[in-house]
Amino acid sequence: MLDFDLAALYAVPTRVLVQAVKRNVARFPSDFMFRLTAEEAERLRSQIVISKIGRGGRRYAPYAFTEQGVAMLSSVLRSHRAIQVNVAIMRTFVRLRAMLASHDDLARKLDALEKKYDAQFKVVFDAIRHLMAPPTAGRRAIGFRARAGGENFSRLRPRRI
Repeated sequence: MLDFDLAALYAVPTRVLVQAVKRNVARFPSDFMFRLTAEEAERLRSQIVISKIGRGGRRYAPYAFTEQGVAMLSSVLRSHRAIQVNVAIMRTFVRLRAMLASHDDLARKLDALEKKYDAQFKVVFDAIRHLMAPPTAGRRAIGFRARAGGENFSRLRPRRI
C-alpha cells in the first residue's frame, strides 16, 4: 500500500506518517518498505491524477509498504486507529498460535487412532487376501486313470451275455 492510502486508513496526515517512518527507519528494512522510483511515481501520478510538483503536488516519491510494513507502521504511529490495529494484530497472532497448537493436538490424536486401527485392519486385510488367493491343492483331472497296481478295469466290469 502507498503512504497516502495508509495515512487515510490510520487517520493521520501523510506528512505525520512519513515523519514517523523517518524517525524509526531501523524498523522498516527494505522488505517492509521502499520508495517508488521517479518513473513509477510518474506512472502513478498519471493513473490516479495527482497534481504536479509545481502545482501543489508531492515533492517526493511516495513510499510503498508491504504487509509486514503495514503491521510495523501500526506500532510506530500514535493515532487511536493505529493503536486499535496494533492490538488487533497481536490478538490475531495469539489466536493463530492457539489454532496451530490445537492442530498439533489433533494430528497426534489422529496418529494414535491410525496406529490403533492399523492392527485391526491388518487382520481384516490378511483374511481378505487369504480368501482371494487361489486354492493351494491342484484340481483333479477329468476322466479315469488306471491304478498303479496294474488292476485291469475290464475285469471289474460285468460282462454281457
